[in-house]
Amino acid sequence: MTTSVTVLGLGAMGQALAAAFVQAGHPTTVWNRSAGRDTELVAAGAKSAQTVAEAVTASDLIVACLLDHRSVHEVLDPVTDILAGRALVNLTSTEPRGSRELAEWAANYGIDFLDGGIMAVPPMIGLPGSSVLYSGSRELFDNHRATLELLGSAEYFGTDAGQAALVDFALLAGMYAMFAGFYHGAAMVRTIGISAEEFGQRASGWIAAMTGSLPRAGATIDSGDYSKPFQPLDFTKAAVDAIVSASRDAGVDLDIVGAIKNLVDRQVADGHGADSSERIFESLNPRAA
Repeated sequence: MTTSVTVLGLGAMGQALAAAFVQAGHPTTVWNRSAGRDTELVAAGAKSAQTVAEAVTASDLIVACLLDHRSVHEVLDPVTDILAGRALVNLTSTEPRGSRELAEWAANYGIDFLDGGIMAVPPMIGLPGSSVLYSGSRELFDNHRATLELLGSAEYFGTDAGQAALVDFALLAGMYAMFAGFYHGAAMVRTIGISAEEFGQRASGWIAAMTGSLPRAGATIDSGDYSKPFQPLDFTKAAVDAIVSASRDAGVDLDIVGAIKNLVDRQVADGHGADSSERIFESLNPRAA
């Protein structure tokens, strides 16, 4: 039996989600607050709903991909009576506490709820490399996994609805920090006439090679034993201090590398200069589960 799907929200990501369902032959209903965003989807075979109530009633599986946490409530609070007993997957970008609040809200109205974090940009949906992280109702995930995997590989993180969002945001933190480091480097080399595009060509291979060491670094952090350094903090401090000095000379602000220097300096000041550079992690004051 083919699952019928409703997609609420037709921004770039919502359109990509709906298109994946349509292309796979699932009866797909779409709704958006503002008109005109469903034209191509309807031409491809989707049904356009005029109201949220009509959209929710139309399908077995409801997928929300809206602007933010507030918009989920604005759209769905008026139709909780219709949603009762139905399966709702929230793929709106939501903070972990927001995901947990939505799970409680859903439970109060008898709505089966699953929260997800999309690790892809719209053009990647349905293609290799796209993945979606889920947490919340295990039953919903198991029952609709085949449909959800039309969007990308599906991974389940547990019944705590906030866990997928936390992993999503943690991965995004790494991504944004990486891009910020690239922007800083591009600002440095601009002073000698190297374009950001050329620097990007150089940086992409270098950064890709370095990311291969992340599992090893993670194993060191998990062990809590920083006594056998691949690179000691004293070496890292000398390197970061030199980068800071070169950045100042180039007239580049220290918003990015200054924060890294602060993390390193705190560990060295506490007497850990001979320890592995992964000990910088401890400056973040991480809490154990």
